Amino acid sequence: MGTFSGKQLEEIATGLEKSGERFLWVVRSPRNPDYKYGDSLPEPDLDALMPEGFLERTKDRGLVIKSWAPQVEVLRHRATGAFMTHCGWNSTLEGITAGLPLLCWPLYAEQKVNKVHIVEGMKLGVEMRGYNEEVVKAEEVEEKVRWVMASEGGKALRERVAAAKDAAAEALKEGGSSDLAFVQFLNDLDTSIAPTVQH
Repeated sequence: MGTFSGKQLEEIATGLEKSGERFLWVVRSPRNPDYKYGDSLPEPDLDALMPEGFLERTKDRGLVIKSWAPQVEVLRHRATGAFMTHCGWNSTLEGITAGLPLLCWPLYAEQKVNKVHIVEGMKLGVEMRGYNEEVVKAEEVEEKVRWVMASEGGKALRERVAAAKDAAAEALKEGGSSDLAFVQFLNDLDTSIAPTVQH
């Protein structure tokens, strides 16, 4: 996920805690008003950013990591049950190929279009309502996490995602549709840039 305000981090924390579900959450420092694209962010002070007592109350079922985690490894781990994503295309593909339902929280640009495709087209995720507003409320985080992890609708979603994972694996294997399309692309590229011989 991208970078959130301090208020948004508090809402996410409260929603995760109230959901009762296990979680791994990578937290980045909020951007200050003087932030310029490309600036590095300081390491987050989790005690200052989280609601009072949150880290202690959730220590047996939650892990909050500062700044970065190996996303693909985390998504492919058998204990991971869902993926809250900004809907960037790489993250979307990583979530699908890992077989995870997507909790869609687009932040900018094409991510909002991707969210529509994921939720309404492919039906492999759910929208975090309020993402267009200043803050997604804790109740929304709690509700969507519980729905994906523990409801009948969430079970049906997980079944669709498992089928999409299998289809992606077929497409990616040698001789699969994605593999063949990539080979064709390379052949087309080779043909278009090959020097022409003139007599």
